[in-house]
Amino acid sequence: MRPFVYLKDVVTLELDAGKCIGCGMCILVCPHDVFGLNDSHVRIDYRDACMECGACARNCPTGAVSVQAGVGCAAAVINSLLGRDSSACCCVIEPEENTGKLVESRGGKKKGKG
Repeated sequence: MRPFVYLKDVVTLELDAGKCIGCGMCILVCPHDVFGLNDSHVRIDYRDACMECGACARNCPTGAVSVQAGVGCAAAVINSLLGRDSSACCCVIEPEENTGKLVESRGGKKKGKG
C-alpha cells in the first residue's frame, strides 16, 4: 500500500547518494516510510509522502539527507488561505510592489518570473 500523499512534487527532501553510507537511520526515524534500502544505500521511494518533519535530516550522520523542515504543506495551506498563488509549497509568486512584475520568493531570495 502506498503512503499518504500530501501534495504532488513540492517536497524539499533531497538525498545525496554520494554521502550516504547506508546506515538506514533515516528509514528508522521516518514516520511515513519515505525511504528504502537498495544495494546498501538509501533511496527515496515515496517522495510525495514526506511531511517534511526533518527527522531524517537530523538523524543522518553524514548529512546525506536534507529537507526544509516545516516548509512544505503548511506553507501551501497558509499561502492558499492568504489568497496567494504559489507554484510550489516553498515559494510564493506575487506581483513586485513597484513594477507589478511577478516575482518568485524562495527562502528569502527573489527571482523574476517575467
